[in-house]
Amino acid sequence: MSNVLVIGAGGQIGTELVLALRKKHGEQNVVAADIKIECPPLLIGGPYVQMDVLNRDAVRNYIIYKGFDKVYLLAALLSATAEKNPDFAWKLNMEGLFTILDLAKEGHIKRIFWPSSIAVFGPTTPADQTPQTTVMEPSTVYGISKLAGERWCEYYHAKFGVDVRSIRYPGLISYKSQPGGGTTDYAVDIFYKAKASKAFISFLSENTALPMMFMDDAIRATIELMNAPSESIKIRSAYNLGGISFTPKQLGEAISKVIPDFQISYAPDFRQEIADSWPNSIDDSEAKKDWNWKHQYDLEGLVNIMLANVDINLL
Repeated sequence: MSNVLVIGAGGQIGTELVLALRKKHGEQNVVAADIKIECPPLLIGGPYVQMDVLNRDAVRNYIIYKGFDKVYLLAALLSATAEKNPDFAWKLNMEGLFTILDLAKEGHIKRIFWPSSIAVFGPTTPADQTPQTTVMEPSTVYGISKLAGERWCEYYHAKFGVDVRSIRYPGLISYKSQPGGGTTDYAVDIFYKAKASKAFISFLSENTALPMMFMDDAIRATIELMNAPSESIKIRSAYNLGGISFTPKQLGEAISKVIPDFQISYAPDFRQEIADSWPNSIDDSEAKKDWNWKHQYDLEGLVNIMLANVDINLL
């Protein structure tokens, strides 16, 4: 029986990851943990614990007592939110990682997943088909913390044999949970506005291309990576993960094919500068080679499933 802990389970990725893991391992074998006191409604079916990842002693005591096979550490402050509170973003994004890496080093955790992001790249990185190994000069607090985290993961694996695995997520799109303050969040909010027959104002310019992925693909990639044999995992910093790339204009046009009256306009804000520092598209050939990664959803499929499922009552 698997014994799995997901920290940051109340977030956009965490919610759907817990649901997928419980379907695979059984509801009672996957513990959801989050700073929220109340268990998120979607996760009520299985065990839940209130956890502040910055409370190192409490986290250590709980994990040592339970002895988890796998820990997924998702607690973080995302790109746009982190820029508003850089000191706390660095503290949250780094200290929690050290706590979990040290527990694995001591033998209390068998395998760790920690997410990285395309935010590790910067304005000097090749923007088209960004390679796995390239120039990495991030210009945001979030990107800096993720790049530092990648280096520490690689270090703990090389020095202490810690089985830690990571993915550089692109922008993620989902209808099951609300986004958490990222620069790519426009690509979720646009579907709610379209389905509610409201005009949408994009905070990114019309031709800003970014790598994106439907959440089901991202969750599947995460679980496939964690289930792959250790000898197959050649990269211990973080794997590039590609899906589809599109601009706000292209997304709006795809939605208009389903909802002809949909209107989109553009009013770029501070998030435009963040987006301009990120890649247009990602080369994920190393993930394909090492653990047979392949995305399933294209732009048309993503638009159809989002419009069919978003709940406008959440607006």
